[in-house]
Amino acid sequence: MNPSGPTRPAAKSLTARGKLLLVWAATVLVLLGMVTLAVVRTGPVPGTDFLAGPQEHREEQPAAAAPEAKKATEAPRAAVDLDALDAEVRRILAEHSGYRIGVVLADTHGGEPRSYGDGSEFVAASTAKILTAAAYYHLVETGEKSLDVPLGSYNAAFQLQAMVNASSNDAWLLLMQDIGYPQLIEYAASIGISYDPEQNLLTPAEMADLLKQLSTGKLLNAEHTQELLGYMQQTNNERLIPAAVGPGITVQHKYGELEGYVHDAALLSSGERSYALAIYSWGEDGESEERLAMIHELTGVVTRAVLE
Repeated sequence: MNPSGPTRPAAKSLTARGKLLLVWAATVLVLLGMVTLAVVRTGPVPGTDFLAGPQEHREEQPAAAAPEAKKATEAPRAAVDLDALDAEVRRILAEHSGYRIGVVLADTHGGEPRSYGDGSEFVAASTAKILTAAAYYHLVETGEKSLDVPLGSYNAAFQLQAMVNASSNDAWLLLMQDIGYPQLIEYAASIGISYDPEQNLLTPAEMADLLKQLSTGKLLNAEHTQELLGYMQQTNNERLIPAAVGPGITVQHKYGELEGYVHDAALLSSGERSYALAIYSWGEDGESEERLAMIHELTGVVTRAVLE
Protein backbone atom coordinates (compact mmCIF):
# COMPACT_ATOMS: atom_id res chain seq x y z
CA MET A 1 0.00 0.00 0.00
CA ASN A 2 1.36 3.41 -1.07
CA PRO A 3 0.45 6.12 1.42
CA SER A 4 1.06 8.80 -1.18
CA GLY A 5 -1.61 7.42 -3.50
CA PRO A 6 -1.40 6.31 -7.15
CA THR A 7 1.22 8.08 -9.27
CA ARG A 8 0.31 7.30 -12.95
CA PRO A 9 -3.13 8.99 -12.99
CA ALA A 10 -1.53 12.08 -11.49
CA ALA A 11 1.13 12.07 -14.20
CA LYS A 12 -1.53 11.79 -16.90
CA SER A 13 -3.43 14.68 -15.35
CA LEU A 14 -0.28 16.82 -15.26
CA THR A 15 0.44 16.04 -18.93
CA ALA A 16 -3.02 17.13 -19.96
CA ARG A 17 -2.69 20.40 -18.12
CA GLY A 18 0.70 20.95 -19.76
CA LYS A 19 -0.74 20.35 -23.17
CA LEU A 20 -3.51 22.80 -22.47
CA LEU A 21 -1.00 25.42 -21.39
CA LEU A 22 1.07 24.85 -24.50
CA VAL A 23 -2.00 25.33 -26.71
CA TRP A 24 -2.81 28.60 -25.00
CA ALA A 25 0.83 29.76 -25.22
CA ALA A 26 0.95 28.96 -28.92
CA THR A 27 -2.27 30.86 -29.50
CA VAL A 28 -0.92 33.88 -27.69
CA LEU A 29 2.34 33.76 -29.70
CA VAL A 30 0.43 33.59 -32.98
CA LEU A 31 -1.67 36.59 -32.00
CA LEU A 32 1.42 38.54 -30.96
CA GLY A 33 3.13 37.64 -34.23
CA MET A 34 0.18 38.93 -36.25
CA VAL A 35 0.14 42.18 -34.31
CA THR A 36 3.90 42.63 -34.72
CA LEU A 37 3.71 41.96 -38.47
CA ALA A 38 0.92 44.48 -38.82
CA VAL A 39 2.99 47.09 -36.99
CA VAL A 40 6.06 46.44 -39.14
CA ARG A 41 4.06 46.67 -42.35
CA THR A 42 2.14 49.81 -41.45
CA GLY A 43 4.64 51.60 -39.21
CA PRO A 44 7.44 54.02 -40.22
CA VAL A 45 10.42 52.81 -42.27
CA PRO A 46 13.11 51.59 -39.85
CA GLY A 47 16.25 53.65 -39.50
CA THR A 48 18.37 50.66 -40.52
CA ASP A 49 17.79 48.06 -43.18
CA PHE A 50 18.11 44.98 -40.96
CA LEU A 51 14.49 44.04 -41.78
CA ALA A 52 14.92 44.47 -45.48
CA GLY A 53 15.53 41.48 -47.69
CA PRO A 54 16.82 41.38 -51.28
CA GLN A 55 13.38 42.22 -52.67
CA GLU A 56 13.08 45.32 -50.48
CA HIS A 57 16.46 46.57 -51.72
CA ARG A 58 15.42 46.14 -55.32
CA GLU A 59 12.14 47.97 -54.69
CA GLU A 60 13.93 50.88 -53.00
CA GLN A 61 16.26 51.56 -55.97
CA PRO A 62 13.85 53.92 -57.74
CA ALA A 63 13.94 56.13 -54.63
CA ALA A 64 17.74 56.37 -54.99
CA ALA A 65 17.21 57.69 -58.50
CA ALA A 66 15.02 60.50 -57.22
CA PRO A 67 17.66 63.22 -57.88
CA GLU A 68 17.58 62.26 -61.57
CA ALA A 69 13.80 62.50 -61.58
CA LYS A 70 14.06 65.91 -59.97
CA LYS A 71 16.61 66.95 -62.57
CA ALA A 72 14.22 65.87 -65.32
CA THR A 73 11.52 68.19 -63.96
CA GLU A 74 13.81 71.22 -63.96
CA ALA A 75 13.55 73.67 -66.83
CA PRO A 76 15.89 72.67 -69.69
CA ARG A 77 18.96 74.83 -70.18
CA ALA A 78 18.62 77.29 -73.02
CA ALA A 79 20.41 76.33 -76.23
CA VAL A 80 23.71 78.06 -76.92
CA ASP A 81 23.33 80.96 -79.34
CA LEU A 82 26.31 80.09 -81.52
CA ASP A 83 25.74 83.01 -83.88
CA ALA A 84 25.94 85.42 -80.96
CA LEU A 85 29.07 83.67 -79.66
CA ASP A 86 30.73 83.87 -83.07
CA ALA A 87 29.91 87.56 -83.35
CA GLU A 88 31.31 88.32 -79.89
CA VAL A 89 34.57 86.45 -80.49
CA ARG A 90 35.07 88.14 -83.87
CA ARG A 91 34.38 91.52 -82.32
CA ILE A 92 37.11 90.95 -79.72
CA LEU A 93 39.58 89.84 -82.38
CA ALA A 94 38.80 92.92 -84.47
CA GLU A 95 39.33 95.18 -81.46
CA HIS A 96 42.78 93.64 -80.95
CA SER A 97 43.89 93.54 -84.58
CA GLY A 98 47.43 94.44 -83.58
CA TYR A 99 47.85 90.86 -82.41
CA ARG A 100 47.94 87.65 -84.40
CA ILE A 101 45.29 85.52 -82.65
CA GLY A 102 43.92 82.03 -83.17
CA VAL A 103 41.04 80.66 -81.10
CA VAL A 104 39.48 77.19 -81.17
CA LEU A 105 36.60 75.94 -79.04
CA ALA A 106 35.81 72.20 -79.08
CA ASP A 107 33.04 70.36 -77.25
CA THR A 108 34.73 67.26 -75.78
CA HIS A 109 31.49 65.30 -76.25
CA GLY A 110 31.62 65.71 -80.02
CA GLY A 111 30.73 68.00 -82.87
CA GLU A 112 32.83 70.23 -85.06
CA PRO A 113 35.17 72.65 -83.30
CA ARG A 114 34.61 76.37 -83.79
CA SER A 115 37.66 78.23 -85.08
CA TYR A 116 38.31 81.97 -85.14
CA GLY A 117 41.10 84.19 -86.36
CA ASP A 118 44.42 82.74 -87.50
CA GLY A 119 44.28 78.97 -87.85
CA SER A 120 47.86 78.51 -89.08
CA GLU A 121 50.83 77.26 -87.05
CA PHE A 122 52.19 79.20 -84.10
CA VAL A 123 55.35 78.59 -82.12
CA ALA A 124 53.64 76.48 -79.46
CA ALA A 125 55.98 77.51 -76.63
CA SER A 126 55.27 75.51 -73.46
CA THR A 127 51.77 74.37 -74.49
CA ALA A 128 53.53 71.55 -76.37
CA LYS A 129 54.65 70.12 -73.03
CA ILE A 130 51.27 68.37 -72.83
CA LEU A 131 52.16 66.47 -76.00
CA THR A 132 55.51 65.42 -74.51
CA ALA A 133 53.79 64.34 -71.29
CA ALA A 134 51.22 62.26 -73.17
CA ALA A 135 53.97 60.62 -75.25
CA TYR A 136 55.97 59.69 -72.14
CA TYR A 137 52.96 58.27 -70.30
CA HIS A 138 52.12 56.28 -73.45
CA LEU A 139 55.59 54.71 -73.43
CA VAL A 140 55.15 53.86 -69.76
CA GLU A 141 51.90 52.09 -70.58
CA THR A 142 53.53 50.09 -73.37
CA GLY A 143 56.35 49.05 -71.03
CA GLU A 144 59.09 50.96 -72.85
CA LYS A 145 59.59 53.54 -70.09
CA SER A 146 59.13 53.75 -66.33
CA LEU A 147 58.11 56.61 -64.08
CA ASP A 148 60.65 55.39 -61.54
CA VAL A 149 63.69 55.58 -63.82
CA PRO A 150 66.28 58.21 -62.78
CA LEU A 151 66.10 61.28 -65.00
CA GLY A 152 68.38 64.19 -64.16
CA SER A 153 68.57 64.66 -60.40
CA TYR A 154 65.18 63.00 -59.84
CA ASN A 155 63.00 60.40 -61.55
CA ALA A 156 60.71 60.61 -64.59
CA ALA A 157 57.58 61.03 -62.44
CA PHE A 158 59.06 64.11 -60.77
CA GLN A 159 60.14 65.58 -64.12
CA LEU A 160 56.65 65.11 -65.60
CA GLN A 161 55.07 67.02 -62.76
CA ALA A 162 57.71 69.76 -62.90
CA MET A 163 57.31 70.11 -66.68
CA VAL A 164 53.52 70.51 -66.57
CA ASN A 165 52.74 72.09 -63.22
CA ALA A 166 55.77 74.39 -62.93
CA SER A 167 56.54 74.56 -66.69
CA SER A 168 60.18 73.50 -66.17
CA ASN A 169 62.14 73.70 -69.42
CA ASP A 170 64.91 71.53 -67.97
CA ALA A 171 62.40 68.77 -67.26
CA TRP A 172 60.95 69.16 -70.76
CA LEU A 173 64.36 68.72 -72.39
CA LEU A 174 65.16 65.66 -70.26
CA LEU A 175 61.86 63.99 -71.11
CA MET A 176 62.08 64.73 -74.85
CA GLN A 177 65.61 63.38 -74.99
CA ASP A 178 64.56 60.24 -73.13
CA ILE A 179 61.67 59.71 -75.54
CA GLY A 180 63.78 60.52 -78.59
CA TYR A 181 62.77 63.12 -81.16
CA PRO A 182 61.85 60.55 -83.88
CA GLN A 183 59.61 58.70 -81.42
CA LEU A 184 57.95 61.95 -80.33
CA ILE A 185 57.24 62.85 -83.96
CA GLU A 186 55.84 59.34 -84.53
CA TYR A 187 53.61 59.51 -81.46
CA ALA A 188 52.23 62.91 -82.49
CA ALA A 189 51.41 61.59 -85.95
CA SER A 190 49.65 58.56 -84.43
CA ILE A 191 47.14 60.87 -82.73
CA GLY A 192 46.65 63.10 -85.77
CA ILE A 193 49.11 65.90 -84.99
CA SER A 194 51.98 67.04 -87.21
CA TYR A 195 54.78 68.00 -84.82
CA ASP A 196 58.54 68.41 -84.95
CA PRO A 197 60.08 69.14 -81.52
CA GLU A 198 62.95 71.04 -83.09
CA GLN A 199 60.53 73.53 -84.67
CA ASN A 200 57.83 73.31 -81.95
CA LEU A 201 54.93 74.43 -84.13
CA LEU A 202 51.25 73.68 -83.50
CA THR A 203 47.97 75.11 -84.71
CA PRO A 204 45.31 76.14 -82.18
CA ALA A 205 43.09 73.39 -83.60
CA GLU A 206 45.76 70.74 -82.97
CA MET A 207 46.17 71.92 -79.40
CA ALA A 208 42.42 71.87 -78.76
CA ASP A 209 42.18 68.39 -80.28
CA LEU A 210 45.05 67.17 -78.08
CA LEU A 211 43.19 68.33 -74.97
CA LYS A 212 39.94 66.81 -76.20
CA GLN A 213 41.58 63.43 -76.78
CA LEU A 214 43.27 63.59 -73.38
CA SER A 215 40.09 64.46 -71.49
CA THR A 216 38.05 61.69 -73.11
CA GLY A 217 40.59 58.96 -72.30
CA LYS A 218 41.66 58.33 -75.89
CA LEU A 219 45.36 58.87 -75.16
CA LEU A 220 46.10 57.31 -71.77
CA ASN A 221 44.65 54.99 -69.18
CA ALA A 222 42.44 56.39 -66.43
CA GLU A 223 45.20 56.64 -63.82
CA HIS A 224 47.63 58.54 -66.03
CA THR A 225 44.88 60.73 -67.48
CA GLN A 226 43.81 61.78 -64.00
CA GLU A 227 47.40 62.38 -62.92
CA LEU A 228 48.25 64.55 -65.91
CA LEU A 229 45.03 66.57 -65.63
CA GLY A 230 45.80 67.04 -61.95
CA TYR A 231 49.18 68.59 -62.81
CA MET A 232 47.30 71.04 -65.06
CA GLN A 233 45.46 72.57 -62.10
CA GLN A 234 46.84 75.34 -59.87
CA THR A 235 49.95 75.80 -61.98
CA ASN A 236 52.66 78.40 -61.50
CA ASN A 237 50.77 80.81 -63.78
CA GLU A 238 47.03 81.20 -63.27
CA ARG A 239 46.83 84.70 -64.77
CA LEU A 240 45.51 83.74 -68.20
CA ILE A 241 42.38 81.60 -68.79
CA PRO A 242 41.93 80.54 -65.13
CA ALA A 243 41.70 84.16 -63.98
CA ALA A 244 38.62 84.79 -66.14
CA VAL A 245 36.32 81.84 -65.41
CA GLY A 246 33.34 82.02 -63.10
CA PRO A 247 32.71 79.91 -59.99
CA GLY A 248 31.81 76.27 -60.47
CA ILE A 249 34.00 75.83 -63.55
CA THR A 250 37.01 73.51 -63.35
CA VAL A 251 40.10 74.62 -65.28
CA GLN A 252 42.92 72.29 -66.37
CA HIS A 253 45.36 74.13 -68.61
CA LYS A 254 48.84 74.68 -69.97
CA TYR A 255 50.10 78.16 -70.80
CA GLY A 256 53.05 79.08 -72.97
CA GLU A 257 55.09 82.28 -73.31
CA LEU A 258 58.07 82.85 -75.61
CA GLU A 259 59.36 85.94 -77.47
CA GLY A 260 56.00 87.62 -78.04
CA TYR A 261 53.95 84.42 -78.08
CA VAL A 262 51.42 84.22 -75.24
CA HIS A 263 49.15 81.17 -75.29
CA ASP A 264 46.83 79.30 -73.01
CA ALA A 265 44.99 76.05 -73.72
CA ALA A 266 42.47 74.72 -71.23
CA LEU A 267 39.83 72.14 -70.50
CA LEU A 268 36.83 73.91 -69.00
CA SER A 269 34.25 71.74 -67.23
CA SER A 270 31.00 72.31 -65.38
CA GLY A 271 28.79 69.37 -64.48
CA GLU A 272 28.58 67.10 -67.52
CA ARG A 273 29.65 69.83 -69.93
CA SER A 274 33.28 70.09 -70.99
CA TYR A 275 35.09 72.13 -73.64
CA ALA A 276 38.64 72.51 -74.87
CA LEU A 277 39.60 76.14 -75.46
CA ALA A 278 42.88 77.09 -77.14
CA ILE A 279 43.90 80.76 -77.40
CA TYR A 280 47.15 81.38 -79.27
CA SER A 281 48.49 84.90 -79.75
CA TRP A 282 51.56 86.76 -80.95
CA GLY A 283 52.45 90.42 -80.50
CA GLU A 284 55.29 92.77 -79.67
CA ASP A 285 54.46 93.19 -76.00
CA GLY A 286 54.48 89.77 -74.32
CA GLU A 287 52.19 89.27 -71.31
CA SER A 288 50.99 92.87 -71.14
CA GLU A 289 47.85 94.15 -69.47
CA GLU A 290 46.25 94.52 -72.89
CA ARG A 291 47.10 90.93 -73.83
CA LEU A 292 45.75 89.62 -70.55
CA ALA A 293 42.56 91.66 -70.98
CA MET A 294 42.06 90.21 -74.47
CA ILE A 295 42.50 86.62 -73.23
CA HIS A 296 40.20 87.29 -70.28
CA GLU A 297 37.52 88.79 -72.50
CA LEU A 298 37.63 85.84 -74.90
CA THR A 299 37.45 83.39 -72.00
CA GLY A 300 34.53 85.23 -70.42
CA VAL A 301 32.52 85.31 -73.64
CA VAL A 302 33.08 81.60 -74.25
CA THR A 303 32.34 80.38 -70.73
CA ARG A 304 29.20 82.48 -70.38
CA ALA A 305 27.90 81.10 -73.67
CA VAL A 306 28.59 77.40 -73.18
CA LEU A 307 29.07 76.73 -69.45
CA GLU A 308 27.36 79.28 -67.20
